[in-house]
Amino acid sequence: MLSVPVLPAQDKKPQEKPQEAKPQETKAPEVKPQKDNKQGETKYTAEQIVESVILIYGTRPGLEHIRRYGVERGKITRFNAEGNPEEANYERRFIRGENLDKDKIRVDQRLPTMEYSLIFGEGKLWGLINGAAFTPRQDAIVNFISQHHHSIDSLLRYKECGSTLTLVGKDQQKGLDLYVVDLTDKENRKTRYYISSKTLRILWLEYEEGIPGGPAVKFTKKFLDYRPVQQTLAPYRTVLFEDGRQSQETRVMTITYGIKVSDSIFNRPEA
Repeated sequence: MLSVPVLPAQDKKPQEKPQEAKPQETKAPEVKPQKDNKQGETKYTAEQIVESVILIYGTRPGLEHIRRYGVERGKITRFNAEGNPEEANYERRFIRGENLDKDKIRVDQRLPTMEYSLIFGEGKLWGLINGAAFTPRQDAIVNFISQHHHSIDSLLRYKECGSTLTLVGKDQQKGLDLYVVDLTDKENRKTRYYISSKTLRILWLEYEEGIPGGPAVKFTKKFLDYRPVQQTLAPYRTVLFEDGRQSQETRVMTITYGIKVSDSIFNRPEA
């Protein structure tokens, strides 16, 4: 059985925010990195970096077992082109599949004027309102599928999804030392991840997506307020930008893993 590599810590100072302390980790043998003869710097492969990230987030077996079922509640704030906010409460229930396409997800949203659900299963998305099924608008479908595949989970489950990794290199932005890793999935969707070389947390990701009837848009998704949840690690605040403009912010109130979720809530009602 192969050992899971762990990158050596670069800074032993305590983290600035107590609430962002990572959960208890499983110790593993250190990686034997190669040396760059020209600069004398330690070099790691993309796989070594990402496997270490997975260990920090809860280990592959831990994530698969603990996060097989879950319920998440919080608030979503969307901003229109004029910057005006629209807030909704949401409840997200899911059953983890063998890969992202086989996940089952139901998001119930409550706005001031209406309530509706978006349900994802077997790689398809449909909606439910007042007990009746409906087909969401094309832009809503594209946005939901895009958010699902350009995510932290896509990197943590890259092996299960058959994705490939490429190490772009190291970077420094706003005083942060970063590993930059590209992921390409089997549908040729590409996501670039910016990973702290100090904490091995995913700080943000970037991707481009074509909007129906319009040009490609550059999306940036930032992950903030990390907290330990049942021996795993999760961001409680996520901010989405479209071409540099903030379009959405999600704030998690509660996350509970391990709660049995019934398959029936993902069933489409008969016509």
